[in-house]
Amino acid sequence: MDLMTALKVSSSGMSAQRTWMNILAENLANVNTTRTQDGKPYRRKTVIFETVPYGSSFDDLLASFEDNSVSEVQVSDIVEDGRDFKEVFDPGHPDANEKGIVLYPNISIVEEMVNMLTATRSYEANASVIKNVKAMAMKTLELGR
Repeated sequence: MDLMTALKVSSSGMSAQRTWMNILAENLANVNTTRTQDGKPYRRKTVIFETVPYGSSFDDLLASFEDNSVSEVQVSDIVEDGRDFKEVFDPGHPDANEKGIVLYPNISIVEEMVNMLTATRSYEANASVIKNVKAMAMKTLELGR
């Protein structure tokens, strides 16, 4: 794998992790949102990643299918979590139903924070790869002197 390919693959990983962190931040910001524009509580979102063969041309893509070589990561979709909303008894809440139950988003702060740490570590790992590729490129240039 050449240096530019390593940079491209790592940058695709950083971009995907940045998208995931943005979604996680959105989830955390809406942890107490009991009514959205559609009248329902906010529903937790998550990111679906997929790998795609690396290649800048059609020939490169065909070659990568044949030898199972390098792949990039990309966000294929952002989907809503299908888990049930949390039910809390709070008869004084403006969104409470006739039984005094308020539906809160299906978000676990602990789960979101663990996911945020995972995304951060992945982002940092890709940044480290880019830093090392840059150092290798600089060493290669020094060899030519």
